[in-house]
Amino acid sequence: MDIISQLQEQANTIAALAFNTFGTLQRDAAPVRLSPNYPEPPPITAEDAAVNVSEQPKPLSAALIKAAKQFDALVTALPLSEGGEEAQLKRIAELQAENDAVGQELQRQLEAAEMELKQVQELFGQATDNCLNLKKPD
Repeated sequence: MDIISQLQEQANTIAALAFNTFGTLQRDAAPVRLSPNYPEPPPITAEDAAVNVSEQPKPLSAALIKAAKQFDALVTALPLSEGGEEAQLKRIAELQAENDAVGQELQRQLEAAEMELKQVQELFGQATDNCLNLKKPD
């Protein structure tokens, strides 16, 4: 897998970990009264207390930090651009010229193949006509 694909995969992993971390914290957090206009939240039950909410963020945040460090390592492994923006623009122009040349060659080959196909179709048509009319070939 190339470095860009690995970076994309790692970014997806970080997003999934963050989503799951925030969701878990939101799901398991104790209710809080936001305003005096709202009723008092229900008390925490024994079943809710069995879940140790204070310990859950530790492994979740550790996984998130590990994924972020892996992402940083992948970023540092990226090759450095040489020569700055001007050199990159020159390289892009060279690649575009090469692409154009290859495209023209492919177009010529396509036209030659189409002409050959027409010739083969004509010969095939003549051969089938000769067979159907029981003519001997010229």
